[in-house]
Amino acid sequence: MITLLSGQGPLQPGTILQNQGKVRRAGPEIMAMFNQESSSSSEFVVMRQFGGQVKKSIHRLGSESQPTTSDETVVAGGTVVLKCQVEDPDDSSLQWSNPAQQTLYFGEKRALRDNRIQLERSTPNELTISISDVVLSDEGEYTCSIFTMPVRTAKALVTVLGIPQKPQIFGHEQPIDEEKIARLTCRSSGSKPAAQLRWRKGNKELKDEGTEVVEDPNGKTFTVSSRVEFRVTKEDNDAEVTCAVDHESLQNVERSTTQKLQVHYKPTAKIEPHPMYPREGEKLRLQCDGQGNPVPQEFLWEKEGSDTPLQLSSDSVLFFPFLNKSDSGTYVCTATSSMGSVVAKYNLDVSDASPVPSTSGPYHAVIGGVVAVIVFLLLSLLIVLGHYLIRHKGTYLTHEAKGSDDAPDADTAIINAEGGQASGDDKKEYFI
Repeated sequence: MITLLSGQGPLQPGTILQNQGKVRRAGPEIMAMFNQESSSSSEFVVMRQFGGQVKKSIHRLGSESQPTTSDETVVAGGTVVLKCQVEDPDDSSLQWSNPAQQTLYFGEKRALRDNRIQLERSTPNELTISISDVVLSDEGEYTCSIFTMPVRTAKALVTVLGIPQKPQIFGHEQPIDEEKIARLTCRSSGSKPAAQLRWRKGNKELKDEGTEVVEDPNGKTFTVSSRVEFRVTKEDNDAEVTCAVDHESLQNVERSTTQKLQVHYKPTAKIEPHPMYPREGEKLRLQCDGQGNPVPQEFLWEKEGSDTPLQLSSDSVLFFPFLNKSDSGTYVCTATSSMGSVVAKYNLDVSDASPVPSTSGPYHAVIGGVVAVIVFLLLSLLIVLGHYLIRHKGTYLTHEAKGSDDAPDADTAIINAEGGQASGDDKKEYFI
């Protein structure tokens, strides 16, 4: 048992102690011995003198009076919560202090004027505070203390993560020729700890050629650089190369940047005729379709067997206003760009001016159909007309009959065709 004979507060140099029957005045060595011995003692007696009266109290030491904390990790700009708990406070208060040993809170009382630091909970068994808008300089060991005899403490290590900046890609901002080696560098600063960089082209992962880590001027964060090399082809034109940064502060959210490749490659060309089957006397347009990066800007037209070029210009069209049989032959288009030239050929065979037999059949069928319809309509009209006249046939007197003495009045000369009686001697003629 350790007995404190005098003194009015935490153990300080000059305090009179009694331990195992020995009375000593506390000095640096005695204090160290006292603290060491008290940590293994189950209880100690504190006797204080107030105005001639001596007050005695017994304090028990053990795990119940040991405060507990936990280490915390926070992203820069975030909020960290520091919780200190004790099972048996022994009528003592809890206190939080920062790595610089500045008291932040003593119980529910604020000790440091910093609006970022707020009290979350204060009870005899718990003291919880929060620090918002955390910066890198907030990193370090925070101490929770309980003022028992002796003072007991617990440490909480606060780790502040530096958020890496969006990566940047350098190299080949200008187009690169096909079959050349592309060399790209990706760089990201501000990470703590150092970030990891990944490459991909399209959906394919690229293996880097090396990574370099350099400490930033603030002495707390790091700049990470990564290089990648690969041979490009014309299929890589407009391909997207992405550099992504991996870091625990990003919480599974990818932070990346993308650069689109521009690859120069040799041109290609083909000749397309309009119309597809040219005939004598018609117009013809030959289109030299040049592709490439860059696109061909110069076109040379020639005819095999002719010493003189037909046309040299930026126009890719060769025009024939009136085709002749003599225009038949092989025509050559040479398309040229800064990456080289390519040749395309077309064999022109001018057909006769007469329509192609295979294409006249549909016209004959149309004409035959029209004639058939007309004949059908005429026959139908004749049948209807004949039927009408048959129903209205009658007997009429001719001029000769009208001139005879026996002829009846003209108004009564119409004889009923369906059985009217008449004299056999009358001069009659029938008209249908």
